[in-house]
Amino acid sequence: MDKLKSVLSGEEARRDDRTVLETVNEASTLGWGTRLKGFVACFVVGAACTILGVCMLFIPRIGLMLFIVFYTFGNICALCSTMFLMGPLKQLKRMCDKTRALATTIMITCLVLTLCAAFWWKNFGLALLFCILQVLSFSWYSLSYIPCVRFVILIMFLQIGCTSVQNQNVIQNLSDSCELLCREAILKMVAICLK
Repeated sequence: MDKLKSVLSGEEARRDDRTVLETVNEASTLGWGTRLKGFVACFVVGAACTILGVCMLFIPRIGLMLFIVFYTFGNICALCSTMFLMGPLKQLKRMCDKTRALATTIMITCLVLTLCAAFWWKNFGLALLFCILQVLSFSWYSLSYIPCVRFVILIMFLQIGCTSVQNQNVIQNLSDSCELLCREAILKMVAICLK
């Protein structure tokens, strides 16, 4: 009966014009409670795999290989867990946003290169380097969701690294402009929440 209604109302013709991502997004119309449960389950699996991977690191001969597999799988699960909260289409759009595109590319590249170094090239030193880069890129990607934090971290590292007075003045000016931007961002977020 539902099929007949959709054909008679013209919805069937509109369904044929949809892209694959729109179809996936429509198929993921989960309730908020289900999304939250999926997020928690996927995140817990990811965290458990990461912890298990660290524990496997101490097993002789195969420990490093198991660490790499579990750690990478844990990061993939943690990344996929946020798809439950936002939906897959919105998550992919946000991952490809201009503020996150570089971090996303580096993060996914490190995930792939870690597995390639472990299984294909059999170079465990390189695989361990890519695991470290996974941590850094995943952290940088995650920080992109918090307004102004990446900019503040960059300024902090610049302040630690710069010793000349002229450079310190430039950094102070950057800090002042960052503070203004953060205040504006917080005010916008509060205004959105109050609507």
